[in-house]
Amino acid sequence: MMETAHFLLDGVAVPFAEGQTILEAARAAGRYIPHLCWHPDFPPHGSCKLCIVAVGGRHLSACATPAVDGAVVASDVPEINAERRALLQMLFVEGNHFCPSCEKSGLCQLQALASELGMTTPRFNHFYPDRPVDASHPDVLLDFNRCIYCELCVRASRDQDGKSVFALTNRGIHKHLVVNAESGRLGDTDFAADDVAAGICPVGVILRKRVGFAVPIGSRTYDTRPISAVSMDREEP
Repeated sequence: MMETAHFLLDGVAVPFAEGQTILEAARAAGRYIPHLCWHPDFPPHGSCKLCIVAVGGRHLSACATPAVDGAVVASDVPEINAERRALLQMLFVEGNHFCPSCEKSGLCQLQALASELGMTTPRFNHFYPDRPVDASHPDVLLDFNRCIYCELCVRASRDQDGKSVFALTNRGIHKHLVVNAESGRLGDTDFAADDVAAGICPVGVILRKRVGFAVPIGSRTYDTRPISAVSMDREEP
């Protein structure tokens, strides 16, 4: 009988099928690797770098790195988690993330990962970008202040909804999310509250109106359980 290919993840053997990435194989084996921009319905994006792992001395994105038989992979170790905390700290200061007053608190993957990884301080100076809120749509509010450039809404709107409502423009610290309408307003597009893109944002950019506090803060998904447990309970991140 042919032996199943596997790699070692933090000392534990993880089997994998041909073509699987480290992240996919780890999840299939019930092993959690932090991530924000990865989603099973789309090709690997590798933009957030929260799924970083060490393989043979190299730091690689687990979502985009193919599993290799016999590889030794480190994920839940102090060095890698410290790097993840630094990445989270940069995401927090690049936008305007004020968790106590955010409508997405308790449901936000960025907030939940910061809690999971013990991020207790922003460390870097805040950018405080000026990104006006777009309330032009009857059912959905856009708060651009919280965008982390994962492009999940861009990919979902383009590839699943067939509308291409969103895009990222510019580069570096000037990069930001835009709406593909001449006016730049969501209300001037065919975006709908039941679009896939409407529910895919891991932070608090895309918010449905009139339902923000239907579940009280303190009783929400990540208020009661860590993101590592919630993520492994379901197929999507």
